[in-house]
Amino acid sequence: MGSIILIVGGSKLQGILALALNWITNQMGWAYMVVYIINFLFFMWLIFSKYGAIRLGEPHSKPEYSDLQWGSMVFATAIDASILMLSMVDPLRYLQHPPFGAKPFSESAYNYAHMFGQFNWGPMAWMMFAPATIAIAYILFVKHGKVQRLSSAIDFIQGEAKWKYYLRQLVDFLVVFGIMGGVGSSVGMEIPIISNVLSRLLGIPDNLILKIALFGVLFVIFAWTVYKGLNGGIDRLSDAHIWTAIIFLAFVLLVGPTIYILSSETNSLGLLADKFVAMSTNTIPNGPADVAKQETIFYWGWWLSYMPVMGLFIARISKGRTIRSTLIGMLGYGSVGCLSFYAILGGYSLWLQKTGQINLVHILNTQGQAAVITAVLSNLPFKAIVFAVYCISCFIFLATTISSSAFIVSSFTSLRLKEGQEPTQFNRMTWVVVFVLFSFGLVVVGGFSTIQTFCAIAGFPLMFVCIMILISIYHMVKNDEGIVLKNKAMDDLRIKKKKEKMRRIHAKKMVKSIKDAQGNDHEASLPDPNKE
Repeated sequence: MGSIILIVGGSKLQGILALALNWITNQMGWAYMVVYIINFLFFMWLIFSKYGAIRLGEPHSKPEYSDLQWGSMVFATAIDASILMLSMVDPLRYLQHPPFGAKPFSESAYNYAHMFGQFNWGPMAWMMFAPATIAIAYILFVKHGKVQRLSSAIDFIQGEAKWKYYLRQLVDFLVVFGIMGGVGSSVGMEIPIISNVLSRLLGIPDNLILKIALFGVLFVIFAWTVYKGLNGGIDRLSDAHIWTAIIFLAFVLLVGPTIYILSSETNSLGLLADKFVAMSTNTIPNGPADVAKQETIFYWGWWLSYMPVMGLFIARISKGRTIRSTLIGMLGYGSVGCLSFYAILGGYSLWLQKTGQINLVHILNTQGQAAVITAVLSNLPFKAIVFAVYCISCFIFLATTISSSAFIVSSFTSLRLKEGQEPTQFNRMTWVVVFVLFSFGLVVVGGFSTIQTFCAIAGFPLMFVCIMILISIYHMVKNDEGIVLKNKAMDDLRIKKKKEKMRRIHAKKMVKSIKDAQGNDHEASLPDPNKE
């Protein structure tokens, strides 16, 4: 129904959606900020508390994946093609509408422009995946329960009472609604940009026919990966995902203004630490909402919409890790990975604007963000190869994220699944069709403000789900004091054994070195038979 409304309404809906975004930003922006602050503080407390030592598994179990493998999977699945695009464009928005009262296009504006996107993709954002991650992993690996839907991870709504049943149904509906908004926004934003790049690369018209063709290609990729399932489909895309990102970033860093990018990032890290609290509470009650606040609300809604998908994925690969190491890993691998995109691609975009090589701000204001990305890529050497690699990267990124989302939503909407059982292929394919149609509707409506509005709307109801999950996590860890003590005892025993092993190895080395020294002294004292 939503897809039909979007397709039929077309561009006429832009005005209505713009009003909706303005209302959400001005009237409900404080709610997004409060939920993110509560969420961030809660998990900072959990990291440094005794409950951070709880192992997501048996007390003696070890992580299934190394830190590097685990971090790569988390980062590769969490990001989609949007960061390849927005990291080039966001700094230009902040440059002409800088936060903290800076003058547009001033030195301060350039500094803030390079830094602000890193806040929106940084620690506050990554901790929004933590509620679903920790709650689901705790149920699966500590309590040895089953979690097919996110509502199963909220302990106080379990039971036979009717109100609990209806509340579980509501939670699951809001989760599916949020994922729909997040996925639709991703594809709706990225297809026009891929279309524009392909148009420049192949010299063909950038029109609705090309966009429909791209949707056809994406549908085939989505259908294949979701039909194949986790093994042989989604996992192969994930492997290609991370390498395309690394290669592309390394290329831009090496052929671009390397020193400028590295210097800008060093400065941005300091600014990020200095302005972190101010940006986290940026509600602006005494004036109209600025661009920075509107962008943050857009991102906060977007990250919320992906919280169930990412939570379930990260939870399933975190068996054997402690709560503390899981959260720190998300902050480290996730935040640093996303910051690298804004550091390199955002820094390159600002350098082109600052040096006067391309007036990217003018292109953004007159032709849109797709034209900006095309202009930036056109300035790189080996243009044809860069365009091709960029388009391939975007397709891989999109396919990985959307296929994973369709797979998980099909799990949420299936009847009870047995352990290890995947949703039916028909259910998975149905969600592929729904995602493609909904995303196509967003493309027909058009406009970045449309995407922002849908992200904010999709994330809004999940704020309440987030608070419910935080309460559930608190109940679970508080009620399981014995698990904390058992984990600590096992960790202490493991450390003690490790120290004893190291002491024995050291003692053997000492004995060996003494014997070797004594042997050498004895040989030195013997007469040399060659000397008479």
